[in-house]
Amino acid sequence: MREPGSQLEPFLEMLSAERGAARNTLEAYRRDLEDFLKLVRSRGRDALCADGGDIVAYLEELARRGLAASSRARKLSAIRQFFRFLFAEGLRGDDPAASIDSPKPGRPLPKVLSIDDVDALLNCARKRASTARGIRLLKALRLHCLMEVLYASGLRVSELVSLARGAMTPGERVILVRGKGGRERLVPLTEKACAAHLAYARELALAGGADARSRWLFPSRARQGHLTRQRFTQELKELAREAGLDAERVSPHVLRHAFASHLLERGADLKSVQQLLGHADISTTQIYTHVLEERLRTLVHQHHPLARPGTPKA
Repeated sequence: MREPGSQLEPFLEMLSAERGAARNTLEAYRRDLEDFLKLVRSRGRDALCADGGDIVAYLEELARRGLAASSRARKLSAIRQFFRFLFAEGLRGDDPAASIDSPKPGRPLPKVLSIDDVDALLNCARKRASTARGIRLLKALRLHCLMEVLYASGLRVSELVSLARGAMTPGERVILVRGKGGRERLVPLTEKACAAHLAYARELALAGGADARSRWLFPSRARQGHLTRQRFTQELKELAREAGLDAERVSPHVLRHAFASHLLERGADLKSVQQLLGHADISTTQIYTHVLEERLRTLVHQHHPLARPGTPKA
C-alpha cells in the first residue's frame, strides 16, 4: 500500500500555486483531509482506492461527533476538490465524491412561547381593555381582540390584520380566512376570542366615522386601509414588555408557532393543525413535531429519576 496521504501535498501545492490559497486556507484543507484520510486508512484503503462508501462513512462519523450540516458540507467540499484533483492528474480513473450529496442543513426550530408566557400576554391585554377609558378604549379593545383571535386561530399576521369586516360575525365561533394563493379556510374560535371581538366591534360601531364604515375589521389610516403588520408588531412588543417578557422573543409569528405547538402538546393530530394553519404541504407543519420532541427530551432529562447524575440504576 502507498504511503498514507502521499497525494495530499501535491494537492495543497496546486491550491497554493494555481488558486493562490492563503496559508490559513491551506491549513484548513490539510486538517480536513488528514482527518478524512485517517478514517480511510482505518478501513484498509488509501486515497487512490477509497470509494463512495468511505466518504459516506466519514460524513456519518462527523454527524456522530455532533458537527452541524454546514460544517460537514464544508469538509465534503474539500474532499470533492481533492478527488477531482486526483482524477484530473490521472492518479484515479474515477471520482468517488461526484455522486455524494451534500448534508442538508436542518430547518431551525421555531421560537415558541410557553403557555404561561401567552397567558401573561393575554392577561395584560385583557387588563388594558378593562381599564382603558376615552380615546384609548378602542385601541385597547382592538389589541385585546387581535391577541385573542391570533392565539385562538394561529393566523398569519398578514391574514389577521387584513381580515374583512364580514370574516367574523358576532356570536359565530368560526372565522373565514383567505390565505396564501387565495385559498379560503374556516377556523374555529374560542369563547374568549369571540367575546373580545364582540366588545371591540361594539366600540368600533359606537366610534362612528370612516372606521365604522370600513370594509376592514381592523381599519386604520395606513395606505392599505387596515392595520399594518409593523404597527401590530410594535404594539405586541410593548405589551410583552408590560407583561414582563423579553420583547425580542415575542412577535405575531411566534404566537402562531405557540398556537400550533400548544395544540400538539395537548394531543391534536398533525393533519388538523395543518388545516388550521393553512399549510399546503404537511411537511411544513411537521417542524412543530420537532419542537414537541425537543420539549419531551428536556422534560425527561430534567425530571426522570434515572436521568439525574449519580442516580443508581436498577
